[in-house]
Amino acid sequence: MKKKGTGVFPSSFISTMIKDNQIGTIEKLLQPLLTDDIFLVEIKIKPVNNIKIFLDADSGLGIEKCIRINRALYKIMEEMAIYPDGDFSLEVSSPGIGEPLKMHRQYVKNIGRDIEVTLNDGNKQAGNLVSVNEQQIEISFTEGKNKKAVTKQQVIPLADIKQAIVLIKF
Repeated sequence: MKKKGTGVFPSSFISTMIKDNQIGTIEKLLQPLLTDDIFLVEIKIKPVNNIKIFLDADSGLGIEKCIRINRALYKIMEEMAIYPDGDFSLEVSSPGIGEPLKMHRQYVKNIGRDIEVTLNDGNKQAGNLVSVNEQQIEISFTEGKNKKAVTKQQVIPLADIKQAIVLIKF
């Protein structure tokens, strides 16, 4: 008869705990390197310790800043021997075109740009991002064509947004 609380944890649970701990450690090491207006968007650790760090900056994030942060963080991680035998790879970049906005600060950075918002119910709305606050965004869009065109404003609570992507115009 098995006693209560003596079951075995699933390996996926333990793996998730270890990964979360690694992400927390990397985030602590990264924070002092984020100078000027650079901020962390996301850290992902893929199999075989492939660490991907996505950064952004209010004034834009150039490749030279990514390289500087990558080299500094890599050196710290090697010196601290976070991964035995240096068994890791590190990539530092911006999220890239077409990646969803994940943070409030990214919405603020993109005021004035066109975005496509997918709501939790699956409906989509595209428009120009007019304003952002802690609870909602406001977009402006045009309905109709020519003389029947009407510009409308729509307020969308952040809680209702499944995904928002900046639209790129060529």
